[in-house]
Amino acid sequence: MKQLKFAIAGYGKMGKIREKSILESPDATLVAIYDIEHCNSLGKNVVSCSSYKKLLETDIDAVIVSAYVSVAAEYVILALNAGKHVFCEKPPAMTSKEMLEVIEVEKRTGKILKYGFNHRFHYSVIEAKKIIDKGTLGKLLWMRGVYGKAGSVDFHDNWRNYKNYSGGGILLDQGVHMLDLFRYFSNDEFECLSAHLSTSYWETECEDNAFLTLKSNNNVIATLHSSATQWKHKFLLEMAFEDGYVNLDGILSSTRSYTPETMVMGRREFEDITFAMGKPKESTTYYEYDKSWEFEFDEFISAVLGISPIVNGTSRDALEIMKLTDYIYSTNKINIK
Repeated sequence: MKQLKFAIAGYGKMGKIREKSILESPDATLVAIYDIEHCNSLGKNVVSCSSYKKLLETDIDAVIVSAYVSVAAEYVILALNAGKHVFCEKPPAMTSKEMLEVIEVEKRTGKILKYGFNHRFHYSVIEAKKIIDKGTLGKLLWMRGVYGKAGSVDFHDNWRNYKNYSGGGILLDQGVHMLDLFRYFSNDEFECLSAHLSTSYWETECEDNAFLTLKSNNNVIATLHSSATQWKHKFLLEMAFEDGYVNLDGILSSTRSYTPETMVMGRREFEDITFAMGKPKESTTYYEYDKSWEFEFDEFISAVLGISPIVNGTSRDALEIMKLTDYIYSTNKINIK
Protein backbone atom coordinates (compact mmCIF):
# COMPACT_ATOMS: atom_id res chain seq x y z
CA MET A 1 0.00 0.00 0.00
CA LYS A 2 1.21 3.49 -0.86
CA GLN A 3 2.49 5.48 2.11
CA LEU A 4 0.78 8.78 2.88
CA LYS A 5 3.16 11.72 2.60
CA PHE A 6 3.16 14.08 5.61
CA ALA A 7 4.47 17.52 6.47
CA ILE A 8 4.71 19.11 9.92
CA ALA A 9 4.10 22.81 10.58
CA GLY A 10 5.62 23.66 13.95
CA TYR A 11 8.54 21.60 15.25
CA GLY A 12 8.25 22.11 18.99
CA LYS A 13 7.34 19.48 21.59
CA MET A 14 4.17 18.33 19.82
CA GLY A 15 5.75 18.49 16.38
CA LYS A 16 8.44 16.07 17.54
CA ILE A 17 5.85 13.74 19.11
CA ARG A 18 3.94 13.63 15.83
CA GLU A 19 7.18 13.12 13.90
CA LYS A 20 7.79 9.99 15.97
CA SER A 21 4.30 8.67 15.10
CA ILE A 22 4.91 9.27 11.40
CA LEU A 23 8.34 7.62 11.42
CA GLU A 24 6.99 4.58 13.27
CA SER A 25 3.94 4.13 11.03
CA PRO A 26 4.16 1.71 8.08
CA ASP A 27 1.49 3.80 6.34
CA ALA A 28 3.19 7.19 6.52
CA THR A 29 6.36 8.96 5.49
CA LEU A 30 7.63 12.41 6.48
CA VAL A 31 8.44 14.72 3.57
CA ALA A 32 8.80 18.26 4.96
CA ILE A 33 8.87 20.40 8.09
CA TYR A 34 8.34 24.11 8.61
CA ASP A 35 9.26 25.95 11.79
CA ILE A 36 10.12 29.58 12.49
CA GLU A 37 13.57 28.29 13.40
CA HIS A 38 15.59 25.98 11.15
CA CYS A 39 15.18 22.37 12.26
CA ASN A 40 16.81 19.03 11.61
CA SER A 41 14.35 16.14 11.41
CA LEU A 42 15.08 12.63 12.62
CA GLY A 43 13.82 11.32 9.29
CA LYS A 44 15.88 10.85 6.14
CA ASN A 45 15.57 13.24 3.19
CA VAL A 46 13.13 15.53 5.01
CA VAL A 47 13.00 19.06 3.60
CA SER A 48 13.19 22.02 6.00
CA CYS A 49 10.94 24.64 4.42
CA SER A 50 11.50 28.38 4.71
CA SER A 51 7.77 29.20 4.92
CA TYR A 52 4.39 27.57 5.40
CA LYS A 53 3.59 28.38 1.78
CA LYS A 54 6.69 26.44 0.67
CA LEU A 55 5.61 23.53 2.86
CA LEU A 56 2.20 23.35 1.16
CA GLU A 57 3.91 23.34 -2.23
CA THR A 58 5.78 20.11 -1.44
CA ASP A 59 4.45 16.75 -2.64
CA ILE A 60 2.34 15.81 0.40
CA ASP A 61 -1.04 14.31 1.24
CA ALA A 62 -1.49 15.65 4.77
CA VAL A 63 -0.27 18.31 7.20
CA ILE A 64 0.25 18.13 10.96
CA VAL A 65 -0.39 21.61 12.38
CA SER A 66 1.45 21.98 15.70
CA ALA A 67 2.22 25.70 15.55
CA TYR A 68 1.13 28.61 17.76
CA VAL A 69 -2.61 28.71 18.47
CA SER A 70 -2.72 32.17 16.90
CA VAL A 71 -2.08 30.67 13.45
CA ALA A 72 -3.74 27.27 13.86
CA ALA A 73 -7.03 28.11 12.13
CA GLU A 74 -5.25 30.00 9.35
CA TYR A 75 -2.87 27.10 8.70
CA VAL A 76 -5.71 24.57 8.70
CA ILE A 77 -7.73 26.61 6.20
CA LEU A 78 -4.73 27.13 3.90
CA ALA A 79 -3.96 23.40 3.95
CA LEU A 80 -7.55 22.35 3.29
CA ASN A 81 -7.80 24.81 0.41
CA ALA A 82 -4.55 23.38 -0.96
CA GLY A 83 -6.19 19.93 -1.09
CA LYS A 84 -4.41 18.51 1.97
CA HIS A 85 -5.84 16.50 4.85
CA VAL A 86 -5.11 18.06 8.24
CA PHE A 87 -4.37 16.88 11.76
CA CYS A 88 -4.27 19.92 14.08
CA GLU A 89 -3.22 20.06 17.71
CA LYS A 90 -5.33 21.52 20.48
CA PRO A 91 -6.18 24.25 21.33
CA PRO A 92 -7.90 24.24 17.93
CA ALA A 93 -8.24 28.00 17.47
CA MET A 94 -8.27 31.35 19.23
CA THR A 95 -12.08 31.61 19.15
CA SER A 96 -15.21 29.70 18.13
CA LYS A 97 -15.63 32.20 15.27
CA GLU A 98 -12.35 30.93 13.80
CA MET A 99 -13.58 27.35 14.21
CA LEU A 100 -16.77 28.13 12.29
CA GLU A 101 -14.65 29.47 9.44
CA VAL A 102 -12.57 26.28 9.50
CA ILE A 103 -15.67 24.06 9.44
CA GLU A 104 -17.04 25.94 6.44
CA VAL A 105 -13.85 25.21 4.49
CA GLU A 106 -13.78 21.61 5.74
CA LYS A 107 -17.28 21.01 4.37
CA ARG A 108 -16.51 22.69 1.07
CA THR A 109 -13.26 20.83 0.41
CA GLY A 110 -14.34 17.44 1.74
CA LYS A 111 -10.87 16.82 3.17
CA ILE A 112 -10.25 14.93 6.42
CA LEU A 113 -9.76 17.15 9.48
CA LYS A 114 -8.91 15.88 12.95
CA TYR A 115 -7.97 17.60 16.21
CA GLY A 116 -5.56 16.26 18.81
CA PHE A 117 -7.49 15.29 21.95
CA ASN A 118 -5.28 12.31 22.73
CA HIS A 119 -6.61 11.71 26.25
CA ARG A 120 -9.54 9.80 24.73
CA PHE A 121 -7.03 7.19 23.58
CA HIS A 122 -5.48 6.40 26.97
CA TYR A 123 -6.22 2.86 28.09
CA SER A 124 -7.91 3.99 31.33
CA VAL A 125 -10.23 6.30 29.39
CA ILE A 126 -11.02 3.62 26.80
CA GLU A 127 -11.95 1.07 29.48
CA ALA A 128 -13.96 3.60 31.51
CA LYS A 129 -15.92 4.55 28.40
CA LYS A 130 -16.83 0.90 27.79
CA ILE A 131 -18.10 0.49 31.35
CA ILE A 132 -20.13 3.70 31.22
CA ASP A 133 -21.66 2.98 27.82
CA LYS A 134 -22.86 -0.46 29.03
CA GLY A 135 -25.09 1.40 31.48
CA THR A 136 -24.59 -1.05 34.37
CA LEU A 137 -23.82 1.79 36.79
CA GLY A 138 -27.02 3.65 35.95
CA LYS A 139 -27.46 7.34 35.29
CA LEU A 140 -24.49 9.71 35.50
CA LEU A 141 -24.99 12.14 38.41
CA TRP A 142 -21.93 14.37 38.54
CA MET A 143 -18.28 14.73 37.48
CA ARG A 144 -15.33 16.33 39.24
CA GLY A 145 -12.03 16.99 37.50
CA VAL A 146 -8.63 18.25 38.63
CA TYR A 147 -5.81 18.76 36.17
CA GLY A 148 -2.73 20.48 37.53
CA LYS A 149 0.94 20.86 36.79
CA ALA A 150 3.93 22.41 38.47
CA GLY A 151 4.91 24.97 35.89
CA SER A 152 8.70 25.42 35.59
CA VAL A 153 11.40 27.95 36.46
CA ASP A 154 10.83 29.66 33.10
CA PHE A 155 7.06 29.12 33.04
CA HIS A 156 6.36 32.86 32.85
CA ASP A 157 8.42 33.08 29.64
CA ASN A 158 6.67 30.20 27.85
CA TRP A 159 4.77 31.23 24.71
CA ARG A 160 1.64 29.56 26.11
CA ASN A 161 1.33 32.40 28.63
CA TYR A 162 1.24 35.13 26.01
CA LYS A 163 -2.37 35.58 24.95
CA ASN A 164 -1.53 36.82 21.45
CA TYR A 165 0.15 33.45 20.75
CA SER A 166 -1.90 31.05 22.89
CA GLY A 167 -5.39 32.54 23.18
CA GLY A 168 -5.48 31.82 26.91
CA GLY A 169 -3.72 30.27 29.89
CA ILE A 170 -3.87 26.95 31.74
CA LEU A 171 -7.56 26.45 30.93
CA LEU A 172 -6.98 26.53 27.18
CA ASP A 173 -3.63 24.75 27.40
CA GLN A 174 -4.53 21.84 29.70
CA GLY A 175 -8.08 22.25 30.99
CA VAL A 176 -9.56 21.67 27.53
CA HIS A 177 -8.60 17.99 27.83
CA MET A 178 -10.84 17.64 30.87
CA LEU A 179 -13.64 19.60 29.20
CA ASP A 180 -13.41 17.19 26.27
CA LEU A 181 -13.60 14.19 28.62
CA PHE A 182 -16.68 15.67 30.32
CA ARG A 183 -18.38 15.73 26.91
CA TYR A 184 -17.01 12.32 25.93
CA PHE A 185 -18.17 10.42 29.00
CA SER A 186 -21.56 12.13 29.30
CA ASN A 187 -22.38 12.18 25.56
CA ASP A 188 -23.72 15.66 26.22
CA GLU A 189 -22.98 19.37 25.87
CA PHE A 190 -22.31 21.74 28.78
CA GLU A 191 -22.91 25.34 29.70
CA CYS A 192 -20.83 27.26 32.21
CA LEU A 193 -22.69 28.20 35.40
CA SER A 194 -19.76 29.94 37.05
CA ALA A 195 -16.05 30.49 36.53
CA HIS A 196 -13.16 32.15 38.28
CA LEU A 197 -9.82 32.76 36.58
CA SER A 198 -6.77 34.04 38.40
CA THR A 199 -3.02 34.46 38.31
CA SER A 200 -2.31 33.13 41.77
CA TYR A 201 1.46 32.90 41.53
CA TRP A 202 2.98 33.31 38.08
CA GLU A 203 3.49 36.80 36.72
CA THR A 204 1.76 36.16 33.41
CA GLU A 205 -0.98 37.85 31.43
CA CYS A 206 -2.94 34.57 31.27
CA GLU A 207 -4.61 32.62 34.07
CA ASP A 208 -2.62 30.08 36.07
CA ASN A 209 -5.77 28.74 37.76
CA ALA A 210 -9.30 28.19 36.50
CA PHE A 211 -12.25 27.09 38.64
CA LEU A 212 -15.37 26.11 36.70
CA THR A 213 -18.85 24.80 37.42
CA LEU A 214 -20.71 23.41 34.41
CA LYS A 215 -24.12 21.86 33.76
CA SER A 216 -25.03 19.54 30.90
CA ASN A 217 -28.26 19.46 28.91
CA ASN A 218 -29.23 16.43 31.03
CA ASN A 219 -28.47 18.29 34.27
CA VAL A 220 -25.17 16.59 35.03
CA ILE A 221 -23.04 18.94 37.13
CA ALA A 222 -19.29 19.00 36.45
CA THR A 223 -16.59 20.96 38.21
CA LEU A 224 -13.05 21.57 37.00
CA HIS A 225 -9.95 22.98 38.62
CA SER A 226 -7.21 23.51 36.04
CA SER A 227 -4.00 24.71 37.67
CA ALA A 228 -0.40 25.66 36.95
CA THR A 229 0.31 25.88 40.69
CA GLN A 230 -0.35 22.26 41.63
CA TRP A 231 3.41 21.76 42.25
CA LYS A 232 2.96 18.00 41.97
CA HIS A 233 1.48 16.99 38.62
CA LYS A 234 -2.05 15.71 39.08
CA PHE A 235 -4.82 14.23 36.95
CA LEU A 236 -8.06 13.12 38.59
CA LEU A 237 -11.51 12.63 37.10
CA GLU A 238 -14.25 11.33 39.41
CA MET A 239 -17.64 10.28 38.05
CA ALA A 240 -20.58 9.28 40.23
CA PHE A 241 -23.51 7.21 38.94
CA GLU A 242 -26.75 5.93 40.49
CA ASP A 243 -25.18 2.56 41.29
CA GLY A 244 -21.51 3.34 41.76
CA TYR A 245 -18.57 5.36 40.55
CA VAL A 246 -15.60 5.39 38.20
CA ASN A 247 -12.47 7.36 39.05
CA LEU A 248 -9.53 7.96 36.73
CA ASP A 249 -6.53 8.80 38.88
CA GLY A 250 -3.25 9.60 37.13
CA ILE A 251 -2.48 9.54 33.44
CA LEU A 252 0.64 8.41 31.62
CA SER A 253 2.83 11.03 29.97
CA SER A 254 6.30 11.13 28.44
CA THR A 255 7.75 12.29 31.78
CA ARG A 256 5.60 9.80 33.74
CA SER A 257 5.08 12.55 36.32
CA TYR A 258 1.28 12.03 36.37
CA THR A 259 1.60 8.28 36.97
CA PRO A 260 0.51 5.77 37.97
CA GLU A 261 -2.49 5.68 35.64
CA THR A 262 -5.37 3.86 37.28
CA MET A 263 -9.09 3.26 36.91
CA VAL A 264 -11.02 2.66 40.13
CA MET A 265 -14.56 1.27 39.97
CA GLY A 266 -16.88 0.87 42.94
CA ARG A 267 -20.53 0.02 43.54
CA ARG A 268 -22.79 1.45 46.22
CA GLU A 269 -23.78 -0.98 48.95
CA PHE A 270 -26.94 0.42 50.54
CA GLU A 271 -28.83 -2.89 50.48
CA ASP A 272 -26.06 -5.44 51.18
CA ILE A 273 -23.44 -3.86 53.38
CA THR A 274 -20.33 -6.03 53.52
CA PHE A 275 -18.08 -3.20 54.67
CA ALA A 276 -18.72 -0.21 56.89
CA MET A 277 -20.97 2.35 55.26
CA GLY A 278 -18.95 4.56 52.92
CA LYS A 279 -16.37 1.86 52.21
CA PRO A 280 -17.75 0.01 49.17
CA LYS A 281 -15.84 -2.72 47.39
CA GLU A 282 -13.51 -1.31 44.77
CA SER A 283 -11.52 -2.72 41.90
CA THR A 284 -8.40 -0.91 40.72
CA THR A 285 -6.81 -1.42 37.32
CA TYR A 286 -3.28 -0.14 36.67
CA TYR A 287 -2.02 0.85 33.22
CA GLU A 288 1.67 0.84 32.37
CA TYR A 289 1.69 1.73 28.68
CA ASP A 290 0.60 4.81 26.76
CA LYS A 291 -0.25 4.25 23.13
CA SER A 292 -2.55 7.26 22.87
CA TRP A 293 -0.38 9.05 20.31
CA GLU A 294 -0.21 5.92 18.16
CA PHE A 295 -3.94 5.18 18.40
CA GLU A 296 -4.83 8.79 17.65
CA PHE A 297 -2.57 8.90 14.60
CA ASP A 298 -3.96 5.55 13.39
CA GLU A 299 -7.50 6.98 13.48
CA PHE A 300 -6.39 9.83 11.24
CA ILE A 301 -4.61 7.47 8.83
CA SER A 302 -7.70 5.22 8.63
CA ALA A 303 -9.92 8.20 7.85
CA VAL A 304 -7.62 9.49 5.10
CA LEU A 305 -7.51 6.00 3.57
CA GLY A 306 -11.32 5.81 3.66
CA ILE A 307 -11.38 2.88 6.10
CA SER A 308 -13.28 4.58 8.95
CA PRO A 309 -14.38 8.12 9.86
CA ILE A 310 -12.98 10.50 12.46
CA VAL A 311 -14.84 9.78 15.70
CA ASN A 312 -12.58 11.46 18.25
CA GLY A 313 -11.34 15.00 17.83
CA THR A 314 -13.80 16.07 15.17
CA SER A 315 -14.21 19.70 14.15
CA ARG A 316 -17.50 19.68 16.08
CA ASP A 317 -15.66 18.53 19.22
CA ALA A 318 -13.26 21.43 18.73
CA LEU A 319 -16.09 23.92 18.14
CA GLU A 320 -18.01 22.95 21.28
CA ILE A 321 -14.87 23.29 23.41
CA MET A 322 -14.18 26.74 21.93
CA LYS A 323 -17.76 27.85 22.60
CA LEU A 324 -17.24 27.06 26.28
CA THR A 325 -13.85 28.74 26.57
CA ASP A 326 -15.08 31.77 24.59
CA TYR A 327 -17.86 32.28 27.11
CA ILE A 328 -15.57 31.78 30.10
CA TYR A 329 -12.93 34.24 28.86
CA SER A 330 -15.51 36.83 27.77
CA THR A 331 -17.30 36.85 31.13
CA ASN A 332 -14.30 36.63 33.45
CA LYS A 333 -11.63 39.20 34.01
CA ILE A 334 -8.46 37.53 35.25
CA ASN A 335 -7.83 38.31 38.92
CA ILE A 336 -4.13 39.17 38.99
CA LYS A 337 -2.43 38.62 42.36
